[in-house]
Amino acid sequence: QYSMTDIEKVGLVKFDFLGLKTLTMIHHAVTMVNRTPAERLDIERLPLNDEKTYALLASGKTSGIFQLESSGMRNLLVRIKPECFEDLIAILALYRPGPLESGMVDDFIKRKHDPLKIAYDPPELEPILKDTYGAIVYQEQVMAIANRMAGFSLGQADLLRRAMGKKKPEEMVKQKERFLDGAKANGFTEEKAERIFEQMAYFAGYGFNKSHSAAYALVTFQTAYLKAHHPTEFMAALLTSEMGNTDKMVGYFTECRERGIPILPPDVNESQKNFTIVEEGIRFGLAAIKNVGGSAIESIITSREAEEPFSSFFDFCCRIDLQKVNKRVLEGLIKVGAFDSMGTKRAQLMAVLEQTLDEANAVQKERALGQTSLFEAFEADSSGSHAPARPLPEIDEWQQAQILQFERELTGFYITAHPLTQHAEAIRLLSTHTTASLHEAHEGREVKICGVIGSMKVTTTKKGNRMAYVQLEDLQGLVEVIVFPELFQNCEEFL
Repeated sequence: QYSMTDIEKVGLVKFDFLGLKTLTMIHHAVTMVNRTPAERLDIERLPLNDEKTYALLASGKTSGIFQLESSGMRNLLVRIKPECFEDLIAILALYRPGPLESGMVDDFIKRKHDPLKIAYDPPELEPILKDTYGAIVYQEQVMAIANRMAGFSLGQADLLRRAMGKKKPEEMVKQKERFLDGAKANGFTEEKAERIFEQMAYFAGYGFNKSHSAAYALVTFQTAYLKAHHPTEFMAALLTSEMGNTDKMVGYFTECRERGIPILPPDVNESQKNFTIVEEGIRFGLAAIKNVGGSAIESIITSREAEEPFSSFFDFCCRIDLQKVNKRVLEGLIKVGAFDSMGTKRAQLMAVLEQTLDEANAVQKERALGQTSLFEAFEADSSGSHAPARPLPEIDEWQQAQILQFERELTGFYITAHPLTQHAEAIRLLSTHTTASLHEAHEGREVKICGVIGSMKVTTTKKGNRMAYVQLEDLQGLVEVIVFPELFQNCEEFL
């Protein structure tokens, strides 16, 4: 727990270890890609000149891509249009308040798109500044200039970099003298050396560590490559990694729909714990359903893998551990459509849930005693592993609005459809912002957002007036809206 400076004084090095969930997400995506024998993706050996990846980056459609999700970063990508790995390293180093506010980023973009604006003065700096179009972007470039122009050793150049970064006046005076003397000895005029030193000092304040930026850029490139070449696996891994973040997942669901990647409801015969790839699209993970804990998921997966897929709702109840998969869990599974593939209606299963549980419990008790009921003996299929399906009542399915409401209550999302999708065009015309672009609006500006109310909490102020906190959801995400007393009085009936 010592500070870095104290550690350095006794000759030790302090390491910071950063845990990135992005690395786990990449691992999940690669594992899914490599399940197909035809594919063998080695994430450590990607072609760093891949055109499809740079086309995706230049389009700014970078949701889910490491470090590039913010609207400001997307805007920068569209303006710079990266074409090589060096451009990507520079983008991550430049997207910080200092370079953005100083005009350094604008200068970089002009030079990249117009080679006539690039000048190397003195020409000896071209090998050092070529990758950044003549601009000083990295701390390592400051060190290399000191080494090339003034004969600094790399150790001395590091001390210069540190002095410039921390802006210590006394230390800067010493370093400047040493630089001017060294540059003069190497044949540079004092005027030129002084100008370059001032330029270095200015940029060192904004300079970023290139090795840090390059390491991040590699992870960025890996996620972009996966999204460009394996979008379904990428989105499944991304949804798994963000399972607890409802706000982000709403946006990712929308992107999946826009890209034609179906998100399928949970299924007791197909779903794993996490989001997975199936032939028709991405299958919802069981862990994303409220009230369905780890032991219940384990029981479902173990039971179906030990024998065969479940043939009916009754067969399911007879085979799983009813201590772990209790009534509450079963209600949740029914409401989110986990039995839909068996050709049953959700309303039908809810109607027979109590009776089915009673019968399944009786079957399990008999089995535990080593008995087989006459009913099972006559009606079990040839394998003997399945309990027969029970006749279901002829009743209508719930209304679409009810189905969607249950899905949202139990997962935080609308799975089979979104109530706003049919109104997408009207929403685009009526609103000024989406929940995703809301942070771009200037303070005090009036904005319009169209959405559907996900939840509402009514409370009373100290003066006894009622007000509400409303969670508004559009196709991009969620936002909390505070409805103060006077307004609440006028619009309560609509809310």
